[in-house]
Amino acid sequence: MNPPEKLDFKKLLPIFVIVLVNLLGLTIIIPLMPLYATTFGADAWTIGLLGATFPIAQFVGAPVLGRLSDRYGRRPVLLFSQLGTLFGFLLLGFANALWLLFLSRLIDGLSGANISTAQAVITDNTTERTRTQGLGLLGAAFGLGFVVGPIIAALSLVATNNNYHVPAFIAAAFSLGSVLLTYFWLPESLPPERRGTGAGRRVFSFASLAGALTHPQVGLLLVLIFSQQIAFGGFEQLFSLFTLNRLGLNASGNALFLMFIGVLVVGVQGYFIGRWSRRFGDRRLVFAGLLALAIGLSLAALTPAQPAPWYDRAALTVELSRGGAAHTNDVLTANVPLELPDEAGKGWLGVVWFLVALVPISLGGGVLQPTINSLITKRIELDEVGGMLGVSAALVSGANAIAPLFGGALFQGLGSTAPFLSGGVILITLLALAVLMIKPGREEQAGAGLARAPAGH
Repeated sequence: MNPPEKLDFKKLLPIFVIVLVNLLGLTIIIPLMPLYATTFGADAWTIGLLGATFPIAQFVGAPVLGRLSDRYGRRPVLLFSQLGTLFGFLLLGFANALWLLFLSRLIDGLSGANISTAQAVITDNTTERTRTQGLGLLGAAFGLGFVVGPIIAALSLVATNNNYHVPAFIAAAFSLGSVLLTYFWLPESLPPERRGTGAGRRVFSFASLAGALTHPQVGLLLVLIFSQQIAFGGFEQLFSLFTLNRLGLNASGNALFLMFIGVLVVGVQGYFIGRWSRRFGDRRLVFAGLLALAIGLSLAALTPAQPAPWYDRAALTVELSRGGAAHTNDVLTANVPLELPDEAGKGWLGVVWFLVALVPISLGGGVLQPTINSLITKRIELDEVGGMLGVSAALVSGANAIAPLFGGALFQGLGSTAPFLSGGVILITLLALAVLMIKPGREEQAGAGLARAPAGH
C-alpha cells in the first residue's frame, strides 16, 4: 500500500503554530540587541561578541538535546528548550548590566534546541514523500516571524519612547505562549517503543560530531549545510552594510527589502517546496538551490553603486553619527570603514537590480536547509534522526558564528562586493562537489516506484 502523497497539515498544525509563536519572540528582540547593548556602554567589538554568544552556545547544546529527544521523547526536550528561551528573555527585560545580556544569550543558546526538536517532530509525522514539505513549514514560520516580529518591535518602541526593556518582555510573553501551547496542545510524536534504541551512544562529543561528518550516507550533506550557511549567513549579516554602501539605504529602506525576502521565503517553504520535492526529488532540489543562491549572491555583488532616488547623504550622515543605523542593522558597521555613495546620479537601477538579485537568493536560501535536512533523515535510521538533526542545527549555529567574522574581514579588506562574490564561488564549488558525490539513494528508488504506480490506472 502506497504511503499518503499529501502532507497532513492538521497533524503538523500544532508544531507550526508553536514554532511561529516562539520565533515571534526571537524576531522581536534579536534586531534590537545591538542597540540594547549600547545602552550599557558596549562598543562594536563587544556587540559582535554578544551576537556570537548564542550560536556558539547552541553549537554545544543542540546536539545534546537532540540525542536526549531520541531517548526520552520530543515534548520534554522541547519544553525544556522553550523554558530556557523564556528565562533568557525575562533576564533581558530585567537586565541592568551588560553581563546579564551575555548570560541571557548563553542560557538561550545552551537550551536552544527548539528548531532541531521541531524538525524531529515533523520527521516523526511525515513520510519520505512529504517530509521536505513538512520541514519547509518551519522555514515558512521563519519567514512570517521575520516579517511580523520587527514590526511588533518597532511599534512597541514607538509606544514606549524607545524603552528597550519592553520588547524583551513582549518576546518573553510570546515564549510563554509557546510553552503553554506545547504543554497543552502538542502530542508526543515519538512513542516509547521507538525510544532508546540508540541509548548506547554517547549523548554528544566531538568524536560523535566527527562520526556524523564521516557518515557514508550523510557526511557530505552535513558539510553542505554548514558551508552554504557560511555563504548565506554572510549575506544576512552584511545585508544592511552592503545596501548602505551601494544604495545609501538606512534602516527603514532596508525594511522593505527584508519584508520582500520574508514573503518569498514563506511562499517557497510554505507551498512550493513540497511540490518541487515530489516532482524533482530532494537531491535535484539541493542542486537547484545551490545554483540559485550562487547566481543571486553574484548578481547582488554586481549591484550598481547608484543611490536610491530618495537618498539624502547629509541626513544619513547625521543619522549614522548618532550610531542608530550603524548598530540597528549590523553589528560590524562601526568597525568597517564605510564610504557613503555620492548624491550625484541617483536613480532606480541599483534598487531594482538588487531587488531582482533577492529573488534567486530567497529561492535558494529558502530551499536548501529544509531540503538537505529532509534528505539527511531519509538516509539514516529512525533512531538517529533527532541526534543527526541536532548535529545539523549545531553546524548551522557554528556557521552563523563564523559567517559575520569571515564576511566582515572580506568587506573591510577587499570591499563591499567581496563577501557576496566569494559566497557565489563557494556555492558553485559546492554544487560541483555535490553533483559528483551525492548519488541517488533509496528515497529516489522508492519515489520512482510511487511515481510509476499510478500509470496503470
